[in-house]
Amino acid sequence: MRFVNEFGEVGIDNDLIVESDEDVRSKTRLDSITTVVDARHLLGEIDRAHEAQEQIAFADTIILNKIDLVNEVELAAVEERIRRINPVASIVKSERCDVDIASLLDRRAFDLDRVLEVEPDFFDEEHDHEHDDHITSFSLVEREPMDPEKFIHWMQSTVQAFGLDMLRMKGIISFAGDNDRFVIQAVHMLLKGGSQRPWKEGEERVTRLVFIGRNLPKDVIRASF
Repeated sequence: MRFVNEFGEVGIDNDLIVESDEDVRSKTRLDSITTVVDARHLLGEIDRAHEAQEQIAFADTIILNKIDLVNEVELAAVEERIRRINPVASIVKSERCDVDIASLLDRRAFDLDRVLEVEPDFFDEEHDHEHDDHITSFSLVEREPMDPEKFIHWMQSTVQAFGLDMLRMKGIISFAGDNDRFVIQAVHMLLKGGSQRPWKEGEERVTRLVFIGRNLPKDVIRASF
């Protein structure tokens, strides 16, 4: 059985409580979050629509609709604006929301083994998307192996301090003395992590974290990292 919940213009934070309620979590699974974006009107509305920014930030999949009503330059600008808010979501382009519904279901986007199924170029280097937005995103990169105990303590402390404003966080961690690639994700105060798979031969063992949130103090988080 599937439940499809249409979020209103406000309250998406409260709806996500499904993941933190133990009784509900034992009977259900949050599969993914999909947001529809109007390619024709996004750029004119997004800067003053904080709720819209947050719905884009939460999304695992963004349906970029009405692409037939914009030219290539306008479409590229819309995509760039979306990426400033959410650099890790999949973008599906459409006209009249003509999208294969099967592609939006059973994505298991919150399963640890699929957290980073799509690893965009955003993970390559430290990256900031600020531009006076209500929602900002930035990444942390560390090429030296991490001490597991210190990292877990730092991550828990960061979530405790900034979790209310941390809409999404995803990352890959390279732990010292561990041949497995560790993945982690958080939605607000909800933090999950675990071994994903062994590092591949020739794969660069680098720790990369992406944060998306409401005016997160990136300098403070970076300094503590």
